[in-house]
Amino acid sequence: MDKQSLIDCHNRIKPFIHNTPVLTSRLIDKVVGSQLYFKCENFQRMGAFKMRGAANAIMQLTDEQKQNGVVTHSSGNFAQALSLSAKSLGVKAFIVMPSSAPQVKKDAVKGYGGILVECEPDLAAREFASQEIVKKYGATFIHPSNDDHVILGQGTACKELLEEQPNLEYVFTPVGGGGLIAGTALSTHYFGSNCKTVGGEPFETDDAYRSLKSGKIETNTTTNTIADGLKTQLGDRNFPIIQKHVEEIVRVTEADIVVAMRLIWERLKIVCEPSSAVALAAVFKKKNDLNGKKIGVIVSGGNVDINNLPFK
Repeated sequence: MDKQSLIDCHNRIKPFIHNTPVLTSRLIDKVVGSQLYFKCENFQRMGAFKMRGAANAIMQLTDEQKQNGVVTHSSGNFAQALSLSAKSLGVKAFIVMPSSAPQVKKDAVKGYGGILVECEPDLAAREFASQEIVKKYGATFIHPSNDDHVILGQGTACKELLEEQPNLEYVFTPVGGGGLIAGTALSTHYFGSNCKTVGGEPFETDDAYRSLKSGKIETNTTTNTIADGLKTQLGDRNFPIIQKHVEEIVRVTEADIVVAMRLIWERLKIVCEPSSAVALAAVFKKKNDLNGKKIGVIVSGGNVDINNLPFK
């Protein structure tokens, strides 16, 4: 995945995505002792960065593949992203979701035109249901994060940020399945000027942190975190990019996430989900090493249940 493939991807998906705003906060800058630039993907179509990768992946299919539709398994933002992207491009999207997924997310998938298929709430059931749809309809499976076209699409958020703020020294991003941080790392490498990518990850799901240390993909035994979008695992397509281009991954506590999330709500006056706040929480953890630096922060999404906020 070279520089030109990122440029081509961005040009391809521009008609289907928003170039989201970049916000700043003097108070947060003062607390950190640096200049922070927040790339607000909570303002993206369907409320998260995942619209970018979903649109790019569908657009790379052949006409025959488009005719047979696409399928993914996701209980979160990628389910909505693939549904809306497919609808925008006139393609059927089958979305396998665990029966335990929040009703609001199931409704969102249907609202965006996705064909909802429910399954038991475990990975084996998700994968089996997806494969059955592939066999029955000839649909193409698109992975939410471990797919080259998805990774390139996710990288366009950082590309836009660097076009607006070319002198950034760091970009911080949350780490879940690895698609966003891998795409971000490619963009900082190709479009930044000695710009480093740093990931934020909850202690409760620190598989990426451990994977970088061990040199192989590790798994989580627990997923007890409020950052519900970060419970997924790295894949063989994104992990090598992370190994090569990511500076480090910083682990944060659940309390750190809540503090950062509250600050984004209070000071930037925007809605962000807990997973998004992990990136800012990581900045706070590293602030002694970042004094006076120019730092980008990817606010990955704003799809949060406002009846179930972690603060009052």
